Amino acid sequence: MAESFLFSIADNVLGKIGSVTLQEIGLAWGVKTELQKLEATLTAIKSVLLDAEEKQWKDRQLRDWLGKLKHVCYDVEDVLDEFRYQALQRQVVSHGSLKTKEIHSE
Repeated sequence: MAESFLFSIADNVLGKIGSVTLQEIGLAWGVKTELQKLEATLTAIKSVLLDAEEKQWKDRQLRDWLGKLKHVCYDVEDVLDEFRYQALQRQVVSHGSLKTKEIHSE
């Protein structure tokens, strides 16, 4: 069922944006405002998504738009995953270097 599929993708992306970890990363990297704008945009899209998906079978332009939106949601999800991965990688590197310094100090 296409309508629940795209709706769930948008919902998943919103969940990632709203996660505490991503909010903390956004604050630390100075992109919290951009994350908030993205969240507001996706929330607005999600509120009309079910109605649009129901009407897509009668409107080819709407169907094309929903297809593009699906790809955009996947791209956003990929970017958020990469963003989180980079932040976690930095944490591991910084914690690893602290442990190395502690071992050399002893």
